[in-house]
Amino acid sequence: MEDGAALPAGFTYVPGEVLFFSFQVAGYQTAEQKVHLTYEIQPLDPQGVRFLEPISGTVEETLAPEDKEWKPKVHPEIPLPTLAGSGTYKIVVKVTDDLAKATITKEVPFEVRGREVAPSDTLVVRNFHFYRGEDEPTPLASAVYRPGDVVWARFDIIGYKFGDGNKVDVSYVISVLNAAGKVLYSQDPPAVEQSASFYPKRYVPAAMNLNLQSNIRPGDYFIAVTVRDLVGDRKYETKEKFTVQ
Repeated sequence: MEDGAALPAGFTYVPGEVLFFSFQVAGYQTAEQKVHLTYEIQPLDPQGVRFLEPISGTVEETLAPEDKEWKPKVHPEIPLPTLAGSGTYKIVVKVTDDLAKATITKEVPFEVRGREVAPSDTLVVRNFHFYRGEDEPTPLASAVYRPGDVVWARFDIIGYKFGDGNKVDVSYVISVLNAAGKVLYSQDPPAVEQSASFYPKRYVPAAMNLNLQSNIRPGDYFIAVTVRDLVGDRKYETKEKFTVQ
């Protein structure tokens, strides 16, 4: 928390958290009791990519004689990406003493544990799982439902191309097929993810639900997912089976 006690070594953050970061500066030079420092803070992901625009500022103070042990403190808030992956991140701090014409740099690593979505060079659906309820954390070991149930599923889309400004333009359509391949339902219009951001969106999380009719015939059925990447002009299709008993 802000102005709280320092976290212990090995603390692990989760995506979307706010990192309350602070540091002090010592050994600076003064001229006529004046201090003039500039700093730049760069938050980097495990691949060395900035996930936030650099934070910069200045420290300008006039010190009184009793302030000779004073150490300026900088304490920015650093929000982590909501879809951050796991790994060792770091904050690179560069401070320049403008009076001494001296610069120092320090790297501060920290750990993040995020959702695991395997990377892909091509458009693909990962982690498709069926669930018993909307907020269930654990997927079903066997996708078996009964007439009148609600079929819940979640999956991730990855491997799309980025446009200018890390633009993402992805859409997907959900269809329901019977065992013979006949389309019983098709989503219209498609679900769309259109966004741009400073930090590339690592994957697109997606979800669906389907209300089974009370008179549906028992048997095997399929959820078909058709994904389109408009930036990369790509298409991907997959089918996942569930059973009604």
